[in-house]
Amino acid sequence: MQQPSKFVTVVAWIFIVLSGFGTVISVLQNVMFQTMFRTPEFADAMQAPAPGMPPFASFMFGHFQVVLLAFLAVSALMLLSSIGLLRRWNWARLTFVGLMVLAVAWQIVGVVIQFSMFSSMRQQFAAAATQGTPDMGPFFVAIGVISVIFALTFGGLFSWIAAKLMSAPIAAEFRR
Repeated sequence: MQQPSKFVTVVAWIFIVLSGFGTVISVLQNVMFQTMFRTPEFADAMQAPAPGMPPFASFMFGHFQVVLLAFLAVSALMLLSSIGLLRRWNWARLTFVGLMVLAVAWQIVGVVIQFSMFSSMRQQFAAAATQGTPDMGPFFVAIGVISVIFALTFGGLFSWIAAKLMSAPIAAEFRR
């Protein structure tokens, strides 16, 4: 019987803590939404996007409850698979790897969405700049560069974790 790897144990505990916090926060967001924002006026405001709103933002506002429930489901699934990873259950390892791949895809999609949102905002700020407001162009460039750096860093980290969990020595820990 080989010794369980410290890598799996450390990754499992880190993600138990992070996904535990994420699950608690998601539960609180869903409770808040269900109790505070269930008025007809709020529902009408969420269905009617502001003129010039980017398509992704319109979708988010139109389906806010579904988005909150999806974040809760993913956080809870990550928590369960992290606990299963710690217990060396193979289904949890495969689910965890799938969630890491999903996280990499989300990093890429997030950068695309952010640039889409920024292009809309940049046009609004450019129109306002003609009225004497400061030029926000350099700010948007800096935020864009930082966003790409973060996406590449976390995408690389999640890819490395997934690849390491799929490696033969780690997979052998999860065999029955």
